[in-house]
Amino acid sequence: MDALKIRHANAMPAPTWGWLRMNDTQIEIPMSLAPGGSMEVDAEDRLFDHAMSFEGAVAELQARLDAARATANEGSAGDDRACVRAALAENAARNVATDGAAEMPGTAETAESGSVNAPAADLELPALSRYQKRAALEEAALDVATAFETGIGADARAYLNFLAHETMVLAAAKDTQERATVRVEAEAGEAAAASIDVVAAPGSTFDLVIALDATAAMGAEDNATAALAGTTLRVFAGSHARVNVTVYALGTPAAKLLDDEGYVLDEGARVNVRHVVLGGELTVTGLAADVRGDTARLDIDTRYLASGSEQRDFNYVVRQRGRKTVSNMNANGVLTGTSKKVLRGTIDLVHGCKGSEGSEQETVLLASEGVDNKTVPTILCDEDDVAGNHGATIGHVRPEQLFYLESRGVSAKAAEALFIRAKLEDAALSAPDERIRASVLRLGEALIPGFTDDIDAPKEDAA
Repeated sequence: MDALKIRHANAMPAPTWGWLRMNDTQIEIPMSLAPGGSMEVDAEDRLFDHAMSFEGAVAELQARLDAARATANEGSAGDDRACVRAALAENAARNVATDGAAEMPGTAETAESGSVNAPAADLELPALSRYQKRAALEEAALDVATAFETGIGADARAYLNFLAHETMVLAAAKDTQERATVRVEAEAGEAAAASIDVVAAPGSTFDLVIALDATAAMGAEDNATAALAGTTLRVFAGSHARVNVTVYALGTPAAKLLDDEGYVLDEGARVNVRHVVLGGELTVTGLAADVRGDTARLDIDTRYLASGSEQRDFNYVVRQRGRKTVSNMNANGVLTGTSKKVLRGTIDLVHGCKGSEGSEQETVLLASEGVDNKTVPTILCDEDDVAGNHGATIGHVRPEQLFYLESRGVSAKAAEALFIRAKLEDAALSAPDERIRASVLRLGEALIPGFTDDIDAPKEDAA
C-alpha cells in the first residue's frame, strides 16, 4: 500500500446525490510522508490555565438541556411523533433480536409494552431511511456529546490527532477578550497537524487565527516530494459568547491541506468563520456545527482560488436545533486551468427550531473552459415556521469578453492571471498578520512572476 486512504470524508448527512458521485470524497495520503513539520502557538499563558474542557462545557450544557426537557415533559408522553416512535420501535426490535434486551435510551419501555413489532402492526408508523432513523434517534436522545461531529469526519480527525500527539486547549474566562494564533507548517516529505479545543465561557470574546502552510517542490509529480499540513478544531461557544475563527490555507503544488472543524453554540452565541483557501494540490475543508442554543448565530465566509490542476473540496453541515437561530454560508471563488472544486453546503432545520433562518449562497467564476465545478446547496427541514434559502451564481468568461481583452493586447493566459491576481491581492490585504501576508505573497510570486513587486510597489498620488 503506497497511500493511506481516508474514505467517505466530507460526507453529506443525507446522501441524496449518489448518482453524481459527490456525496463524499476520498483522501489519499502518501505513506512516504514522515510525521514532522512545526506547530507554533501565539497566545497568552492564561489561556492554557483552563478551568473548563470542551467535554466539561458540553456536559454542563447537557445538564441544563436535560433539566429543561424534564420540566417540559412533566405530565406528558414526551416526543410522540410517528417518525420517533418508528425509529425507537425498530431499534428496540433489533436490540431484542440480537441481545435479548433493549439497549437504547427510551427503547426499554417500548420493548416491555410488546410494541417491538409496531412497524409491521401500526400502519401510522412510516418507513424510514437510514438518515431519517438516525436523525430521529438523535432527537429522542437529546445527547449533545453523541451528536457532535466534525466536517471532514471521524477518520480524518483520528489521523490528525495521531499526527498532533495531543490536543491543545485554549479557554477564555467569563466576560474576557482573548486571541490566539496557531501556525502549522510542513516541508517536503513531512506531515504536520495540530489538534485544538477552544472553549469560550459565557460573555467572552475569542479570536482565533489558524495558518496552514505546506511547501513542496514546485511542479513535482511524485509523492516523495509531497507535504501535508492539517488541523482538527473543536469549538464550544458559551452563552452569549463571541468566537471569530480565521483559517488561511496556503500550499505549493504537491501539498495537501486538511481543515477539520466542529462547533457547538450555546444560547445567544455568535460565531464567525472565515476560510481563505488559496493553494495546495488538494485542500479538504470540513465544518460541522450544532447550533443548539436559542437565538444563536453562525456566519461562514469562504474565499477560494484553484489554478492549474488543483482540487478544492468543501463540506459545511449546519444543524439548527435552537429556536430563532440564524446561519449564513457565503462562498466566493475563482477556478482556472483544469482545476476541480466541490462545495457541499447543508443546512438542517431540525424539529424544534421554530423561528430559525438559514441561507447559503455561492458565486463562482469559471475563468477557463477546462475547470470542473460542482456546487451542492441543500436544505433539510423538519419544522414549520422556519426559512431556508439557497442559491448559486456560476459564471463563465464569455468568448466575446476574451476577444475584447485580446484586441487590447491581453492574451487568454494573461486574463486568467488577472483573476488570480485579484484573489491573491484581496487575501494579502486582509491577512491577519505579516507572516500570513508573506506566505500569500510567496504563493502569488510562484503563480504570477513579479506579483510581489507589483503589490509592494508604492502607489503614485492621484495628483
